[in-house]
Amino acid sequence: MKFLLRSAFWLTVAFLVIRPGMAGDVSDTASALSKDAMARGSQFIAEQIEAIECSDIQCLGGKALASAALQATPLAGNPMHAPSAKIQVPLPRPRPDRAG
Repeated sequence: MKFLLRSAFWLTVAFLVIRPGMAGDVSDTASALSKDAMARGSQFIAEQIEAIECSDIQCLGGKALASAALQATPLAGNPMHAPSAKIQVPLPRPRPDRAG
């Protein structure tokens, strides 16, 4: 009896995870959490870098380089030209008449 209850539980969990429409919800939530975590982490690191006291040019250059690397880069939009259409080749290719 315990085996049947355990099996029913795991089958229900699997259905809830795999059901149609669930994958989009989970990926959207994961994406939002990931973006939020990256933003907070970048902000924390930027604050720590700014707190470093520098007196020489090498240290100032390192701080500038690190802060530039932490800034968010904009994502590329639409490409300047549309990619060419793929040529559809029938697979497998037809055999020539002389091949028999």
